[in-house]
Amino acid sequence: MKNPADYLEGHVFEARRPRRELQPVVTYTDAVKAVEAALADAEKYKYLLMRALRRHADETAVVPMQVASTEATIRPLYQDIAA
Repeated sequence: MKNPADYLEGHVFEARRPRRELQPVVTYTDAVKAVEAALADAEKYKYLLMRALRRHADETAVVPMQVASTEATIRPLYQDIAA
């Protein structure tokens, strides 16, 4: 996954404002292109994440148990204390 600054890498230049130090500047079109690239990457990562989540859900899905016979013997888990 990219760092947000990586999308603007190569498009930043420095400009001097009157009576101030150099400051990083990005043109509007380069900023729009960087946002579009970030959104495209986000869609790709979203697709990969959803696919992994679906695969994990399928692997860990609970399968209902089938009863072997309808007339199974039922035994109490604990002994009857009153008897």
